[in-house]
Amino acid sequence: MTIRGRPLRASEAPMREVGALLDARAVQGGRTARGHLRWLARAGGIGPARVEELLGLVGLAEVAGRRIGGFSLGMSQRLGIAAALLGDPAVVLLDEPGNGLDPEGVLWVRTLLRRLAGEGRVVLVSSHQMDEMQHSADHVLVLGRGRLIADSDIDSFTRAAGDGGVRVVSPDADALAAALAAEGAAVAAAPGGVLRVTGITAERIGDLAAARGLRLHELTPRRASLEAAFVELTRDSVQYATAPPPPPPPTPTPPAADVPVAAGHPGSERSS
Repeated sequence: MTIRGRPLRASEAPMREVGALLDARAVQGGRTARGHLRWLARAGGIGPARVEELLGLVGLAEVAGRRIGGFSLGMSQRLGIAAALLGDPAVVLLDEPGNGLDPEGVLWVRTLLRRLAGEGRVVLVSSHQMDEMQHSADHVLVLGRGRLIADSDIDSFTRAAGDGGVRVVSPDADALAAALAAEGAAVAAAPGGVLRVTGITAERIGDLAAARGLRLHELTPRRASLEAAFVELTRDSVQYATAPPPPPPPTPTPPAADVPVAAGHPGSERSS
C-alpha cells in the first residue's frame, strides 16, 4: 500500500500519515475505551493528552472507563473513529462510519468529515448508505466486481443518470406551459400551477418566463438521487443478483351461492 506515492511500511510514523477504521468491533472487549486508545497511542509515539482530547471529541469521555465489550455498535464506531484520528493523520480512511449511530450521531459524523476535509486532509469513506453520502461527499468512486466504473463529482454523477426534469410552480402555469412547449420542451401539468418540464434547462425556463412577464414561485431542477444513479450504473456489476419476486397467485373464484329454498312442498298452499 502506498500513501502519497510512498509505501506505508517505509514510514517512520504511519499513524501520523494515515488513520483507518475498518471494523469497529475488532477490539479486545476486556479493555476500557481509554486503555484501548492509550496502548494504540503508545505504539505510535503519541502522548496521553491526545487520547483525552479524542475521547471528548467523539463523545466518550463519560464512559472512558467502561469495558469495550459492553459498548453498543454506535459507541464502538465512535471509539474506532477516535483510534483512526489518534495520529492527526493527513489521510483518513473510514468504512461505514455511520453504522449503528442515531440521527444525532450521523449528523456529527457528517460534520466531522466535512471539517477534516476542510482542513486539507484526504477523507475516503466507503459506504452503502447512499442518502448519507449524497449529503456528505463531494466526489464519488464507484467499484463494481473489482473494477472502477465511475470517478466524478456528485453533481456530474447524478446528472448522467438521466434527466429528472425541472419542477416549476407558477400562477401563470397555462401560459408558461404553452411557451415551453413552443420551445420543444415536454410539459406535464398538475394541480396548483405545478409543471414538470423536461428537455430544457432551468436557466432557460427562467429566461422565458422573465421575457414574457410570467410569474415563477418555484424553479427546481430534479436530478436523480445518488442511490438511483448508483443502482443504474451498477446494474450489470451486481455480484449477487436477486430474482424478481414471483407473481401473486391468482385469486380463486368464489363458489356460486346456494339459492335458499323455502320450507314445505312446492305448490302447497297455506290454509288461512
